[in-house]
Amino acid sequence: MNKWTKLSIEYANQRSYLDDLFQVYPTIPEGIRGIDENIWAEVEKSFNKKDNDLLIRQLLKFDLFPIKDSYIAYLKRDGSAIDRNPRTINRICGRLYEMGLDKIFERCSEPKETNRQIGPMFRDWLKRKSLGIEPVSLEEFLINDKDAILDAGDNAMMNFAKDYLGYNHNKGLDFVGRFNNQFVIGEAKFLTDFGGHQNAQFNDAISTIQAKGVKAVKIAILDGVLFIEGKNKMYKSITETYKDYNIMSALVLREFLYQL
Repeated sequence: MNKWTKLSIEYANQRSYLDDLFQVYPTIPEGIRGIDENIWAEVEKSFNKKDNDLLIRQLLKFDLFPIKDSYIAYLKRDGSAIDRNPRTINRICGRLYEMGLDKIFERCSEPKETNRQIGPMFRDWLKRKSLGIEPVSLEEFLINDKDAILDAGDNAMMNFAKDYLGYNHNKGLDFVGRFNNQFVIGEAKFLTDFGGHQNAQFNDAISTIQAKGVKAVKIAILDGVLFIEGKNKMYKSITETYKDYNIMSALVLREFLYQL
């Protein structure tokens, strides 16, 4: 197994991994969502009267519906479907009555997901000189051969890698650096859970390190659930299928770069 993957797994399973990772990804919720008092008053009224039709219609006015159900998005887009599908409405309302008003309020006012805010956090961490040097503009990056980190957006980094490093993958980059006269490129991801979108994020990072003909050291800077030891697919991938690739936590990145 790659030394840096092994080191990352050990870090995640033996040290204060999450506490330390918060320096890189400070995923602070934006606070609870505002709830319109007038709509909520109607929710309470229809809930107490067990008026299924009105209860659904009022709750659909909120940004967040209190339960996850595959049919909610349809009802939100076509209100007339509420009248035509009484069994679906009764089924959903049964779950709502079971939850109770307090829980419904809590769910409707949950903070926005922080996943959507994760992207820029890695670069903010770099800008705080976490790797010992401050990222520099493209002009400064090209002027000499000193150790440096490129300060640019993901598309600008991708274009640099295409122009100078033979990178032909149509995927933005989160990291372009030069250490000991070697270029280093990679994507950074915080994988907060298994499945769905997170698998796609993982696959994105893997496809970048598999890109052929690149005149640079390729790395996948991954953090989160993939380092939990067990039978999960991501862990098996990094310890078996991709065990020879440079897959590592942001928390061991500095050590990796300075040993090049």
